[in-house]
Amino acid sequence: MRASDIAGDLDRILVTEEQIHDKLDELGARIDADYAGKDVLLVGVLKGAVMVMADLARHLTIDAPMDWMAVSSYGSSTKSSGVVQIRKDLDTPLEGRHVLVVEDIIDSGLTLNWLLEHFRTRGVASLEVCALLRKPDAMKVEIDAKYVGFDIPSDFVVGYGLDYAERYRGLRDVAVLAPHVYS
Repeated sequence: MRASDIAGDLDRILVTEEQIHDKLDELGARIDADYAGKDVLLVGVLKGAVMVMADLARHLTIDAPMDWMAVSSYGSSTKSSGVVQIRKDLDTPLEGRHVLVVEDIIDSGLTLNWLLEHFRTRGVASLEVCALLRKPDAMKVEIDAKYVGFDIPSDFVVGYGLDYAERYRGLRDVAVLAPHVYS
C-alpha cells in the first residue's frame, strides 16, 4: 500500500520505506557484530513487529531463529491501558538464550517494560531490545533499548506494521495519521 492510496487519511510521512531499509541495514550490521557466535533468539511482538522482524532478519548474516509473542494493552484504543494481556506465548524456551526483542515502536514503554520483566524471570542469558521507532516524549517508563532506528514525535503513527483499528499496516512508509480518522 502506498501513501498516495490513502493520502486523505495521513497528515505527513515521517519515515520513508527507503529510510527504513537503510536503518535496518545499519542495525543488522551492529546486531551481527554483537551476537557473532552467540545463541540468539529474535522475539517479535505481534502484530506490529511483523514487518520489522521479517526485514531485519533479511539484513542479518548470523543465524537467528525467530519466535513470536502476542500481548495487548491497547485494544482498539490509541492509548495503552497499561494492563497487559498475553494472547500468544512463546513456543521456544528462553533459559540460557540471548534474546533480542524486536519491536515496531516504543510508545509509553509500559507493555515492553512488563514484557522484559516477564522474560527476565525465564532465565535468559541476556536481553536486549531492537525497536524501529521510539517516542521519547511519550515514554512513561525508562526502556534501555540498545538498537533504535528513529526517534519520532508523539503523534499517532501508522504504516510498516503499525495500525489503527487493524488498518494501514501495509503502508510502506511510517506516517502520521490524520486526527479526523480516529477522533
